[in-house]
Amino acid sequence: MSAPQAFRFAPPDPRLIDADVTRAFAEDIGHGDATASLLPADAQAFAALTCREEAVIAGIPWFDACVRKLDPHAQITWRVTDGDHVTPGAVVCEMHGNARALVTAERSALNFLQMLSGTATITATYVAAVAGTSTRVLDTRKTVPGLRLAQKYAVRCGGGHNHRIGLYDAILIKENHIIAAGSIPAAVQAARNLHPTLLLEVEVENLDELQQALDAGVDRIMLDNFTLPLMHQAVAQADGRVPLEISGNVELPTIADYARTGVDYISVGALTKNTRAIDLSLRLKVL
Repeated sequence: MSAPQAFRFAPPDPRLIDADVTRAFAEDIGHGDATASLLPADAQAFAALTCREEAVIAGIPWFDACVRKLDPHAQITWRVTDGDHVTPGAVVCEMHGNARALVTAERSALNFLQMLSGTATITATYVAAVAGTSTRVLDTRKTVPGLRLAQKYAVRCGGGHNHRIGLYDAILIKENHIIAAGSIPAAVQAARNLHPTLLLEVEVENLDELQQALDAGVDRIMLDNFTLPLMHQAVAQADGRVPLEISGNVELPTIADYARTGVDYISVGALTKNTRAIDLSLRLKVL
């Protein structure tokens, strides 16, 4: 755990975070928190947030936005920053503010922090598994609808790297694109003509397609569901000319073996698709 400091991983635009929080509050608060109305309107409260398990924290900007949307003057003191590893029982933050605001913001704030910390934590586990190799762990587009940038931020907090954000910022030519275009060279040429500045990646299913992609001069090649022996052959065949990425059937017990083949990237859908929320507890005391 480190001392409080500026965020080491640039979060998305604050306007996007505010939009995320607005949607969350619309779901949870609706036209008003009926239970919070039982508290005196001017009551103040102190709250401490504890992490009950080993985790990597991510999502502080969303947590803060939830609280300050209801109480702009709330005092929030973080003992950690996003990307920090914490142990069970660690108090990660303390707050002082309007009691109604704190209890109303609690669930949405925790939902963001628990989910994003879960994404960061599982990412850190995969990153640790490939330690000692030059392979980078990538996320995918298998994200919670509406929260892609939040989850991709959490991946960075866990030490991973982002693949393309969506369908607009890079080209990934897959089997159906190749069939429609007629061949890998034809698909690549069409992509270069239409979008010359975008990163161009081609997914291949065998060594023959790998050679076609190499000859076509693509920016990156994805090896789809290659066996371990074929991965070794693909790395030798590419010989460093084009970065290689592994995708498909990547799990924690196998990722180290894949990384040791010498590939440059391994994309893992589980980072954002199979996230388990981290166990956090917020205890409040009305003053």
